[in-house]
Amino acid sequence: MIQVFRRYLRHISGPMIGVGAVVYFAYHTVEGDRGVRAWLRLNGEIAEAQLQLDKIATERAEMEHRVSLLRPDHLDQDMLEERARIMLNMSREGDVVVFDRRR
Repeated sequence: MIQVFRRYLRHISGPMIGVGAVVYFAYHTVEGDRGVRAWLRLNGEIAEAQLQLDKIATERAEMEHRVSLLRPDHLDQDMLEERARIMLNMSREGDVVVFDRRR
């Protein structure tokens, strides 16, 4: 009886070790530090950072455009007047002031 059990164990031990190795590597392929789930999470973070970068780049381009309108070689009178009114907190007589609560 013991010999039959040892023979059965000898025949099944190799495949069981192989199945165990496959299960181990399959688990770590999905759940590991460099697995599929980590890859998906990192791709999500990259996409979020790209959106933030695009937003900041748009804001920067808008600011650079506004600054270029105030350069001495190409001075936009309307922009200069707008900045002067904001900085001095003054307006002309008869002007209508609309408050923007977003800022």
